[in-house]
Amino acid sequence: MQQATLIACVDDDLTVLKAMEDLLDAAGFQVDGFSSAEDFLNNGQLKATSCLITDVQLGCMSGLQLQDRLAMSGFRIPTIVISAFVTEQLRIRALGLGAVCVLSKPVSKQDLLKGIQDALQRGRGDEKG
Repeated sequence: MQQATLIACVDDDLTVLKAMEDLLDAAGFQVDGFSSAEDFLNNGQLKATSCLITDVQLGCMSGLQLQDRLAMSGFRIPTIVISAFVTEQLRIRALGLGAVCVLSKPVSKQDLLKGIQDALQRGRGDEKG
């Protein structure tokens, strides 16, 4: 039996979060949405998460801090970073922390789905049996 592909979305803008959840649900993914990095970290589904989509600017912990925290804890979840303010410095930092890609808001459906496809391929390539 194939395990469902779980995509986690973290964005404190509830309108954006709902739109991403609806888009990914319509694309056939199982989606969990979180309004903060802390909620995501405490959800108990880190090992089951196939891909993480996180905004950079969140409440207490930023999306980049979330990436760093996951890496320090040994979780290698392929991550897509989104931001309304993408700079080259942000892109370099996010990719250096292991992000699959960095997307500018508003994110197009095709860019998001391509990023997820790349993230899932990376995740399968990192699996060790």
